[in-house]
Amino acid sequence: MIYLDYSATTPMSEEALETFVSASKHYFGNERSLHDVGSNASLLLETCRKQLASFLNASPASIYFTSGGTESNILGLQTLLKSTKKPGRHILTTTLEHSSISNYVKVLEEQGFEVTYIPVNQNGIVSVDLIKKAIRDDTILGIFQHVNSEIGAIQPIKDIAKLFKPFNIMLHCDCVQSFGKLDINLAEFDVSSISISSHKLYGPKGVGALYINPKLTSQPIYPGTSHESGIRPGTVNVPAIASFVTAVGHIINSKDHNQQRYLSLRQLFRYELKDVEKLVRFEGSDDDCIPNIIGMRIIGLEGQFVMLECNRHQFAISTGSACAIGMQKPSETMLAIGRSEHEAKQFFRISIGKYTNEEDLTKLASTLKLIMKQNLLTEELKK
Repeated sequence: MIYLDYSATTPMSEEALETFVSASKHYFGNERSLHDVGSNASLLLETCRKQLASFLNASPASIYFTSGGTESNILGLQTLLKSTKKPGRHILTTTLEHSSISNYVKVLEEQGFEVTYIPVNQNGIVSVDLIKKAIRDDTILGIFQHVNSEIGAIQPIKDIAKLFKPFNIMLHCDCVQSFGKLDINLAEFDVSSISISSHKLYGPKGVGALYINPKLTSQPIYPGTSHESGIRPGTVNVPAIASFVTAVGHIINSKDHNQQRYLSLRQLFRYELKDVEKLVRFEGSDDDCIPNIIGMRIIGLEGQFVMLECNRHQFAISTGSACAIGMQKPSETMLAIGRSEHEAKQFFRISIGKYTNEEDLTKLASTLKLIMKQNLLTEELKK
């Protein structure tokens, strides 16, 4: 099967697998134990923390290891809200956020927080001017993802952070889809917290990281917790963290080359569908989207049908974020950028990665044209 669902998860790299096995054998101790086995695990953990911090241009003390992007998002928001000294219960965000964010924001609304959802344009980009107009005296937090997981829209995080600073508004940024692909220099971003995930970067599942700006006086959510400075309880998975940081190192070093290759593959794929362009819609702007995520529709066919037909032809694609699939609802991203419910249900996503080649996308284009020919012709014959 040709795998084209890298934004949902990536296969572990050989380097990450080797590190995981080696660390599991030699650094299996509980890093809080006082004997030498525990101390060795603790030394490896702190080395990983320093290494990950260096990739982000951040202080090691600001990095906390978690079970993944979802937990990082929730822990980040909880910590910021507990730590803020500014009075108020007003939050700014969009309807484009990952389900881990949007579901937790609903919980916050039930707890009495007031949330303003900033609209985005037809390419999924939020307007800084609209954010500015929505700021109130009691606005304490903004939540804006760096890259959308369905169409790859890149938000102007630096501009948002700059806007928030005079108002003393905290900013949480979901960087799960952007870290390792775009430059993230936390000395320049000046955000309050970010979340990242290992399994989007050819590392193991079940591990990620949370950055909390050291300028904030962070209050631990769980009093008495010794692990991860009280931010996250539970025995730390040192082998998985070592594997994660190993994978990050390799992907960071090849980041620019990879993104240029993904852009070339994206352009090739679009060219291969040029002869059926009247039936195909690509979502998002090439100028404002990350190149490895291709969100699209085929007029007249539901996205879930296209995904299943592709699966039958040995292609793994998706109908959007894996964390929202199975809800039987149209894509929130599609609705947010102005698509109708009918159009939103046509959406499917192709996401490419380091093992994707030109032949894969040429074959996929041919398969999509075959699906169109067979099924749209059938519809015509029914009329």
